[in-house]
Amino acid sequence: MHKKALDPLVDKSTKILILGTMPGDQSIAHQQYYANKGNRFWKIIFTIFEEDFSDSYENRKALLKKHRIGLWHVLASCVRDGSSDSKIKNEEANNFANFHSQFPDIKHIFFESKAAALFYQKHLDHQSGISYQILPSTSGLNAGTSLSQKIEMWKVLAETAQTLI
Repeated sequence: MHKKALDPLVDKSTKILILGTMPGDQSIAHQQYYANKGNRFWKIIFTIFEEDFSDSYENRKALLKKHRIGLWHVLASCVRDGSSDSKIKNEEANNFANFHSQFPDIKHIFFESKAAALFYQKHLDHQSGISYQILPSTSGLNAGTSLSQKIEMWKVLAETAQTLI
């Protein structure tokens, strides 16, 4: 089935971008980033910023905005049955040249999985002046890394955000 990415969740104050590969079926259906309850993304984000967890998508977006963090996907579209990155075919990358010209203050990109980084490398070049880092996938399917281990590894995101205040 042909899938399309969500619009970027960014504004002119964004300094950090978290890139996933492609939204899962639940995220596409709800038009919300990390809508699958089995994905630990929001739990990790609220934990590393020491905020009370919220199910409200508006509160979730506000937390990211407070820390100048944006969300987007490496891929603009692909063919994929289900939500697994391993089933992606016929992918097309987002237009990052245009994106970076619109949002030149983004200086840190964190990949939300190894797969996101690999698709980026396959289709795009790293931009000078931007730091890139791969974090462990927040997917519930990434069972090789515990939630507490993921939280520890994701703290680098909070540390980076603190340096930008």
